[in-house]
Amino acid sequence: MSESLRFLVVQHMPWEGPGVHLLRAAARFDVQFQGVEIWHRSIPDPLRFDGMVILGGSPNVDQEVEYPFLTAEKEAIRRVIRAGKPFLGFCLGHQLLGHVLGAQVGPNFRRSVGFTEGRLTAAGRGHPLFQGLPDSFPLFKWHGQAVLRPLPEHLEVLVTSADCEMEAISLKGKPYIIGLQFDNHAACRMDAAVWLDGDRDWLSQPPEVDPALVLRDAERLQELMGAQFELFFGNFISLCRSR
Repeated sequence: MSESLRFLVVQHMPWEGPGVHLLRAAARFDVQFQGVEIWHRSIPDPLRFDGMVILGGSPNVDQEVEYPFLTAEKEAIRRVIRAGKPFLGFCLGHQLLGHVLGAQVGPNFRRSVGFTEGRLTAAGRGHPLFQGLPDSFPLFKWHGQAVLRPLPEHLEVLVTSADCEMEAISLKGKPYIIGLQFDNHAACRMDAAVWLDGDRDWLSQPPEVDPALVLRDAERLQELMGAQFELFFGNFISLCRSR
């Protein structure tokens, strides 16, 4: 039996922790998480862990004055990449990965909140992390910023959608370094309800978000998205163990 893997999990907001699907998948694949609430705790040395997960949150990647922890967080990502350790970023974590690797990050052409359909690109269909997933699958979205074109040559786009061009990116030659603009790790009704309450000030800004619709979609899709996330995370852990 394989030894447990230990991952550092960086959280930016009190209500936006690891989602139900992520916690369930971690338990299934024998992955232990050590979380750090980075707004009031220093980030531990990421090289003491088998990999790093960065969750979403309100900061933009260039707001180091307002959020000083971003400086140390970016340096931790650089160290993880240089050491060849696995990295999985969701939403802000995805944007920080793109930023550290030389991509431009800025306002998306629309705020994307709720559920939309993602599509694998040609690179995504051949990528080991998406093996077994259909070419088109639902995404749970919660962002206004995005990774923008033109992408540096060492990055590839794996998933796209009508709401955002860069839904997933990966570092070429290192498929275990991945950023996801979507938050499928938390695509269930319970998590969506917590996020709607915690982020109500941001959500009250135009364009209007219908909380009832978000909750209905979350309940309708949570079983499918939980199974698909578990498949994705299993692929990720297999890569982590075999690299």
